[in-house]
Amino acid sequence: MIKKILFLSFGILLTFVVQAQKSDCLKDFDYLVEKVRNDYPGYNDKVNKITLSDLKQLEQELRIQIIQYPDSCGKYLSLYTTWFKDNHLRVRRNINNSNPTTNEEPKNQPGFYSINLDSLYSSGKSIAGIWTGFRGRMAIAEKKDGDYVGIAIQYPKYESNQIMFEFSQLENNEFNMTSFNPIDSRTRKGNASLHIDNKVLEIHGDTRFVRQTSDETLDKAFLYSYIAEYPNGINTYPVATYLSDSTYYLRIPNFFSDYSNNVVIQHWQEIMSRPNLIIDIRNNGGGQDNYYKKLADLIYTNPYESKGVEWYASKGNIKLYEDALKNGEIRNGEEGIKWTESLLEAMKKNVGGFVTHPLSSNNKEEETDCINLYPKKVGIIINEGTASSAEQFLLAAKNSKKVILFGNHNTAGVLDYSNAVSEEFPSGTFELTFPMTRSHRLPEFPIDNIGIAPDINIPFPSTEQLYDKLDDWVYFVKNYLELMKGNKSR
Repeated sequence: MIKKILFLSFGILLTFVVQAQKSDCLKDFDYLVEKVRNDYPGYNDKVNKITLSDLKQLEQELRIQIIQYPDSCGKYLSLYTTWFKDNHLRVRRNINNSNPTTNEEPKNQPGFYSINLDSLYSSGKSIAGIWTGFRGRMAIAEKKDGDYVGIAIQYPKYESNQIMFEFSQLENNEFNMTSFNPIDSRTRKGNASLHIDNKVLEIHGDTRFVRQTSDETLDKAFLYSYIAEYPNGINTYPVATYLSDSTYYLRIPNFFSDYSNNVVIQHWQEIMSRPNLIIDIRNNGGGQDNYYKKLADLIYTNPYESKGVEWYASKGNIKLYEDALKNGEIRNGEEGIKWTESLLEAMKKNVGGFVTHPLSSNNKEEETDCINLYPKKVGIIINEGTASSAEQFLLAAKNSKKVILFGNHNTAGVLDYSNAVSEEFPSGTFELTFPMTRSHRLPEFPIDNIGIAPDINIPFPSTEQLYDKLDDWVYFVKNYLELMKGNKSR
């Protein structure tokens, strides 16, 4: 009788948890649909008589999926934003929320496994052992069924002994792998492999570990120096160096800081002593336009028209800025407050429409009195990871008679709707990032999902992992610029 009562109680609890998940996710979905409809500046451009029925059908399908599978809420929220084909409109899990209202079903969380660590220090013939990675350490041991389990020794977001991975061995030191997310209930299937006498463990397309020894310095040097055979493709680091007496090279990974401006100032004399300059902005996902000002001035020859943007004066966007002012969240001190107050004043005069910021220089020709003698030729290297403000930099750069774009793929095409901000979903579990502006280039000259094409196609395949090395793309552009005679011709 007691067992029946306990079983019944567990069933009631489980039903309650599922119903809570469903309710929270439906509330989040309703918020998302309303938020995008009311505050997204691209909504009326993308939702018309032809596309409306498709969007409504998607909404119905996602509601059904949420009711059936509420623990996959984030997936269905993201499917909705994906329909708009705008990478500035996206959903992500709120990593700063330590107490979400959504209750995860306990059985879906990564479990725990007890391992005798002392028995693993001498291991080296298989995947079993103690492993050191960029963020922490884990232990891998063989289970009774012949598979292997990897648990956290000390690793961010995992508790001690919590399962991180499960491995099933294939041939030639290859493994099928399941990874367990400590934040939500999701698992991911993938592959892993051992390298260099079983001293390196690669999680394909993600990260790597080295087998721990008694020398921590050696382990870290090995980890940092190893070039992955299955790279994640995102490790791009800043570089400033001369390639020859004729060519200087800059790699600018992003425009999220003053690095670009500072590196130009720091290496001004070296750049100005050479006729050629290479600017490598592969995988540069953007940032803020003011962080590439020195770079743009450096290569300037002709004035260009800055089309600028217009702000969507929806009620929600107005409230967002009002709340930011009230809560002291405006950056750049008094200047930032003045900028925000000026924008709010303009938005309140045209609620539901678009406004140009009163302090902006939209539709004015941007020019400078200084055209530098050097560099005479500038090669800018781009790829499909070049996006957002990096694309805005390219629009300005293309007006220079000095500039040639090199690559084998158009840029990402993420620029038409910009100045993205973030807001929490009602549950607190997720965060919505959405743009607040629309480019004045539209509708005549769209960039989204099209990108900017290179002028010269690089014949070599893309380098999957750049780190801080110079690859054949760099030397191709160097040789091209140095072999050119006179000014560029396109």
